[in-house]
Amino acid sequence: MRSSVSSIGMGKVESRALRVESGDFLSLPTQSSTLNSERPDGAHGQFTLTFLGTGTSQGVPMIGCDCEVCHSKDSRDQRLRSSIYIQTPECSFVVDTGTDFRSQALQQNVRVVDAVIFTHSHTDHIMGFDDLRRFAYQRGFMPVYAPPETMRDLERVFEFAFKGLNPFPGYLKPEPHVVEQPFDLGSTRITPLPVPHGNTTVNGYLFVRNGRKLVAYLSDCSGVPDDIAREIANVEVLIIDALRHKPHPTHLSVDQAIEVAHRVQPQRTDFTHICHELPQSAESQLPPNTFIAYDGLRLEF
Repeated sequence: MRSSVSSIGMGKVESRALRVESGDFLSLPTQSSTLNSERPDGAHGQFTLTFLGTGTSQGVPMIGCDCEVCHSKDSRDQRLRSSIYIQTPECSFVVDTGTDFRSQALQQNVRVVDAVIFTHSHTDHIMGFDDLRRFAYQRGFMPVYAPPETMRDLERVFEFAFKGLNPFPGYLKPEPHVVEQPFDLGSTRITPLPVPHGNTTVNGYLFVRNGRKLVAYLSDCSGVPDDIAREIANVEVLIIDALRHKPHPTHLSVDQAIEVAHRVQPQRTDFTHICHELPQSAESQLPPNTFIAYDGLRLEF
């Protein structure tokens, strides 16, 4: 998948403790990441994205529900909370650490996380934060990238980590970076995409390598403003919130997500943040090159 794009200007990431120029992440030690599934030729792409979770805040199956989807025999209908894991030759990072993060890391055999990026601070996107300590114990710290309000919430909820209240060796020591402009992790330029999520604004993210708009990730949104649609136009893969067919006040419906894809014109669209009202089998009714993502799905570029 390839698309022609214009280059994005250099940007910065603000830190609570320091100002970090884009590209400084390259100084971090990196290791090879491992996933259960390997390409048949044994090679790895320059950018590999794995869906750690594709479910809404209650997951699928939902507790105490006897609907057809919650009892589906299609394993793709079993959805943990929405999150993605990205591997590049320089580093590996996760977007959001929801309630299921530990289970996701075990299921997908995630061995290395060099940084974490947050979209917003709702429970289903941050409550696995403490499990990052397993990935930070050797290095001694974990770079944390989040919009200003989200960083404030993280510092409040996980005060013990941010203020170093637990002095034990190897415990999680977050290195906060407040995201308000594009920044780099290795050779990947990451641009924040502020979108409405009901009455709040959250970040989606655009991932670019070597001038290619690879992925726009909009996991939680109730709309996509025209300026954001123009910024991600012709992206190779659009990953977008599509909760269900019925409208919802804080999430896009299937028809609304399709309308956004029509404006953006990606090469491929994958729906995420799915609830138990949208079975995997509904994928057959979607437009060409439009799919319902599922936990464990891996995309390589």
